[in-house]
Amino acid sequence: MQLTAQDFERIAETIRRAEETTSGEIVCVLARRSSDYAYVPPLWGAFVALASPWPMLLFSDLSTREIFAAQIAIFIVATLFVSWGPARFFLTPRTVKRARAAREAIEQFFSRGVAATKGRTGVLIFVSCAERYARIVADDAIAAKIADDEWRDALDALLEDMRQEKVADGFVAAIEACARLLAQHAPPGASGGELPDKIYVI
Repeated sequence: MQLTAQDFERIAETIRRAEETTSGEIVCVLARRSSDYAYVPPLWGAFVALASPWPMLLFSDLSTREIFAAQIAIFIVATLFVSWGPARFFLTPRTVKRARAAREAIEQFFSRGVAATKGRTGVLIFVSCAERYARIVADDAIAAKIADDEWRDALDALLEDMRQEKVADGFVAAIEACARLLAQHAPPGASGGELPDKIYVI
């Protein structure tokens, strides 16, 4: 999922317009993936290697030494196979991928300064493409006023466009939906303009 220079400018302009209606701060992050899941290949390799002696004991006449050598070879081959990107990602449990994406969203919330605005009115719109995960994280002052289910329209618009690989359209729709909520609960005031109006791609 690629963004063009025009997409970057369009999203930035949408954030600028949105923040004219509210004292809230909107930050967008697009992650290609939330982890490289480097620990997955050796785990699968170990699992396959540990399971491999049983069929060899039952259906072959290999010695203990030969089975042990085969077990080591199986561990290496299985680990190398799962290290291949598509296999590694496919064999990572969905719950693990969602948990890692959720953790990355929180990390981005803090690292991008969304949690450090004066009025605690920052909102992060986060998407992790590989995990097909999207989340809106609101700071304390906003979260206290807007229930989680009220962000549903913004998330639905974002996910629908992401499914069609319309990345920029999805972020624009989500920003506009968030702006409507923020305008109701964090009207324009003295604060604002604390964070860059841009989308971060990581």
